[in-house]
Amino acid sequence: MARKRPINAEVPPLEGGLEETQPAAAQRPAAAQRPEAAKPPAKTRRPVPLALKLIAAAVAIAIVFVLVAILGGTGGEKQPAPGPAPGGTEANAKPSATAAAAEDLGFPAFATKNTTRVGGSDPASNAAAVALAVFPSTNDEQRPGAVTLVDEGDWRSAIAAAVLMAAPVRAPILISGPDGAPEPTAQALSALERREGEVETRAFLVGNAEAPDGLRTSRLRGSTPAATAAAIARQRNRLFSGAPEHIVIASADQPAFAMPAAAWAARSGDPVLFADRNRLPAPTAAALRRTPEAPVYVLGPESAISAAVVKEIDAISKRVTRVAGDDPAANSVAFARYFDSGFGWHIVDPGHGFVVAREDSPLDAAAAAPLSASGTWGPLLVSDDADTLPPVLRDYLLDVKPGYTDNPTRAFYNHVWIIGDQEAISVNEQSEIDALAELAKIGGP
Repeated sequence: MARKRPINAEVPPLEGGLEETQPAAAQRPAAAQRPEAAKPPAKTRRPVPLALKLIAAAVAIAIVFVLVAILGGTGGEKQPAPGPAPGGTEANAKPSATAAAAEDLGFPAFATKNTTRVGGSDPASNAAAVALAVFPSTNDEQRPGAVTLVDEGDWRSAIAAAVLMAAPVRAPILISGPDGAPEPTAQALSALERREGEVETRAFLVGNAEAPDGLRTSRLRGSTPAATAAAIARQRNRLFSGAPEHIVIASADQPAFAMPAAAWAARSGDPVLFADRNRLPAPTAAALRRTPEAPVYVLGPESAISAAVVKEIDAISKRVTRVAGDDPAANSVAFARYFDSGFGWHIVDPGHGFVVAREDSPLDAAAAAPLSASGTWGPLLVSDDADTLPPVLRDYLLDVKPGYTDNPTRAFYNHVWIIGDQEAISVNEQSEIDALAELAKIGGP
């Protein structure tokens, strides 16, 4: 894959402690390199960008989903599934390859008036879809300055890497692994890369994640997930030219309690470090000692991070505060409501964005993090069931439900991103979320 300009051309140069690798093409013998064209090619019709093709296919899929939802949810008599068109064949009835690719990438394939679904069947597809939703990439102005590839086998480092989505870096997360990037990630990289200039592409590789050939990479890695998170925090300080205003400590043992930290890191630039339930890892303690003035917020109840660990943190840092709910859904709501001296979402009224993901897919929290740092900027809420919205989420969305008295066009609105396919969150649950986000008439006839 030929690449001309780094997708992170606008990012400050990296410093210290990073493993630099050259693009594979640069390591090949000169004879193996592609020769330069002797003259510019003749002008031809400009091809439609990959991102636009996939988005167009996603729209077609969305129409199918809407029709299915209407026919399946009318409460009337069930109709037989339509067969192939007259004269058609079973093969002719199948979606096109482009439509199938769009569905595999997880582009928003079903939307209601107040919700949009990123419907990938796995976190890699969801991450690719989110990256292209946030950075549509039809031209270089819409492409990001960098990307971050995280290891599919390490959710902790993936959540910590969400901080690199915050300004000034703004690097969306894509998912890879030790054996290379899956197809959704490769397709997203192809769409996201900048097209002009001569500097080669660079990306952040977190942990054991690998990248396709042609990328100039900078690796952030430690001997443990806690050490990798600390390495990300150090690099964050270099790229952001200073220490963070706050630090989040998340559970290394119970991912559902840690998931909301990814959204906040992407929105705020506050790094995420990890603690075991009954132990403060040495790399986390060392990272806290480097910035003792930064207030520390422990995310999760004592069942996730014990009081003894909080006491250890308190001995290092100037101030430590716990933000918690009894279960993962309640914990995410507590964090969405929380505010203290510039820290926290403080969403207690209408007019906001939200992201909903399943508690058993922590990688989706990292994949969706760019949605919390763009568009309608909102917290991650955690659902524990594919079919039923947890009561605590229902009550919270009802509390912040928007309303109007006279003029709906001057009202505030809520919008909710749904992460995952119907195996993760069903259309019924999405419909309930849509109703809770709907603008309502207050008082009067």
